[in-house]
Amino acid sequence: MTASGPGSAVVVGAGLIGTSVALALRAVGTQVWLSDADPAAEQLAADMGAGESVRAAGQAGGPADIAVLAMPPAAVAPELAAAQQRGVARCYTDVASVKQLPLAAARALGCDLTSFVPGHPLSGRERSGPAAARADLFLGRPWVICPVEENSAAAVTAVAALAQACGGQPVLLSAADHDRYVALVSHVPHLVAAAVAAGLEHAPPEALQLAGQGIRDVTRIAAGSPDMWAQILSANAGPVGELLAEVARELDAAAAGLGVLAGGNDDARKVLTDLLERGRAGVGRLPGKRGGPAPEYAMVQVVIPDRPGELARLFQVVGAAGVNIEDVDIEHSPGLPVGVAELWVRPESVDAVTGVLAAGGWPVRR
Repeated sequence: MTASGPGSAVVVGAGLIGTSVALALRAVGTQVWLSDADPAAEQLAADMGAGESVRAAGQAGGPADIAVLAMPPAAVAPELAAAQQRGVARCYTDVASVKQLPLAAARALGCDLTSFVPGHPLSGRERSGPAAARADLFLGRPWVICPVEENSAAAVTAVAALAQACGGQPVLLSAADHDRYVALVSHVPHLVAAAVAAGLEHAPPEALQLAGQGIRDVTRIAAGSPDMWAQILSANAGPVGELLAEVARELDAAAAGLGVLAGGNDDARKVLTDLLERGRAGVGRLPGKRGGPAPEYAMVQVVIPDRPGELARLFQVVGAAGVNIEDVDIEHSPGLPVGVAELWVRPESVDAVTGVLAAGGWPVRR
């Protein structure tokens, strides 16, 4: 092991997550070998600087410090068994988004669980494949580690060090808790987003022309790979089904209330108000960056010309003023020569931001 992570690693699966792990490890000096069933994906990841292709160069120097299995949940256990039989590494982990299924399958196949520590970095993108990979994909993000009683202390330590080397924040959970929690914060939201997005499939073009940021925010994650998500949801079917039924009950109650309101009876308004208030309270419980409490930010709206380099200039001016942009949204109506950037900053920075932007010639509204 290096001071900041494993000295050597094998990443099996050169998709978005696997290649991102490899890029992050290369950035801290880890020697990385890449393996994928798709030769083109393996070579592309290697060409991006994520490591050396096992197919092209072989794996030198004996077992690696750690092997990362980056594949769908159902494929983890068979790959683990094969890798352990070949002696690929001294320690193994995975990055699948469901933990109970691959763990149970690994036990059934007789895998060595002293050296296999299940893991899951909670980060991703709507795009897939090695070309979408980023070395900073896991920076500040939770990286769940699910130790089991058979694990050696050294294996658990090695996987925690891997997570930290990639910029993640290790979180210890049982496999059962992990699956329940990701059903709530990831799997059910994806299905809900897909259901809303499915309603757009046959929508009139005139309706779609009215689409604003709200519908884009709600449906953004629905752009993920259907095949990949079908595998994830199938692997976590029990917890997802239970929670989705709860969401369906909330929506059924709202639909019934709206039906009563449409009939002219305002008594059902309190049903909608209650749901909206509880929804707002739920949003308020989400942690902010780096897992801490979500701070209150202030928004500054800036009109920016639609020309190359203008957004970069805006960020440079704000940065030069010593202000950190905590979040940004950009609204741009097709056909107009300008857009509006909504900059979210700490309240004490609003005066500084508006001052430097106004001085730079941008129309600003706070």
